[in-house]
Amino acid sequence: MMFNDHAFIRMVYRNFHPIGPNLYRSSQPTPGQMKDLAKMGIRTIINLRGRRITCGSYFFEVRACARLGIELIDFPVRSRDVPRKEDLVAARELFCRLEGPTVMHCKAGADRVGLMSVLYQFVGLGLPLEQAMGQLSWRYGHLRQSKTGILDHFFEQFMATGGRTVDEFYQWVERDYDPVAMKADFRSRRWANLLMDRLLGRE
Repeated sequence: MMFNDHAFIRMVYRNFHPIGPNLYRSSQPTPGQMKDLAKMGIRTIINLRGRRITCGSYFFEVRACARLGIELIDFPVRSRDVPRKEDLVAARELFCRLEGPTVMHCKAGADRVGLMSVLYQFVGLGLPLEQAMGQLSWRYGHLRQSKTGILDHFFEQFMATGGRTVDEFYQWVERDYDPVAMKADFRSRRWANLLMDRLLGRE
């Protein structure tokens, strides 16, 4: 956990921020940080990395949630690929059933949680998509010039259609969204990929 999963970085910088009523975004919490979350009254943790039975961070997260009485929801999404249609639909349903203070996290709290934070503010809170896209920002560690910029590209392609409402978004996802074509259309920058993947150890 400390070295293979870079937890020593997260012990110094949690990348923890509120994104709406009773919902926060964060990097992968350490066991000690999870105790702090429990003291805050956090009742649910959404793990956007998915089940990783060989990863120390996941092992400790499962144990800590059981010990602290926190519900753990594994909801894996992608950071270097366009979103899956089924994940976009499931996210809407997930936001509707959340109860009590909740934390969403990925590894660094930058990209996957950025995607879900945009969706939450747009779909769950009804904020304009342009405003919600501020959750995909360098201030959280997201670099749109890298492979993870495909997430920005995804939302920008929807806005280019002239659509603005949540209903229009999901109609576009269902009828017109072409993940294969969109991925082929996106280009990242080599220097940004080296920074994210080699130096910062993003996944």
